[in-house]
Amino acid sequence: MTAAIRCVLFDFDGVLADYDRDVRIGHLAHFLGRPSHAVRAAIYASGVEDAADAGLLDADAYLEALGRELDCTVPADAWVDARRAATHEKPPMLSLASKLRARGITVAMLSNNGLLMAQSWPAIVPALFPLFSGRAFCSAQLGAAKPSPAAYLRCLEALAMPPPATLFVDDNPANVAGARAAGLVGHCFAGITELQRALEEHGLA
Repeated sequence: MTAAIRCVLFDFDGVLADYDRDVRIGHLAHFLGRPSHAVRAAIYASGVEDAADAGLLDADAYLEALGRELDCTVPADAWVDARRAATHEKPPMLSLASKLRARGITVAMLSNNGLLMAQSWPAIVPALFPLFSGRAFCSAQLGAAKPSPAAYLRCLEALAMPPPATLFVDDNPANVAGARAAGLVGHCFAGITELQRALEEHGLA
């Protein structure tokens, strides 16, 4: 018999919020007085972002590493402002998550991100809090990133939730496959209508 779903674990970017990488890069480039291509390379081509997502760099070390790549100081507030400018919550998804919570379902969030993001959630997406307070996880906090099964299992350990009772929702098929390998129920997000249909199949809508 299939276990009853008691937890819905959401991805962040692309599921609970829209995220525009180009806006983030442009915003930070303008603040730092550096060309956008240099900021893009510093974040995504240097390995700095991947190291932060894996928990190998704390928030200060991450900003220092970006600064070395760009030959300037990268203030935390400038980074947060750029991330906030590029991130917009999806009100219908937040409404859905709120309804699940009101029904007694645990709602949580798992994102491949570094410790600076983990520290800055409420400043970047205040609309998600307090709904996800204490249940918003970044891969850096777990020492493993999606799609590694360890990322999901460590997250669920913190939530005291068994994998078969957890529905994981992500727009990246590889991440959904990783969740299923860890024993979770997976749903590849393609829009709220399909998600609502999946929730209905589990008696959650």
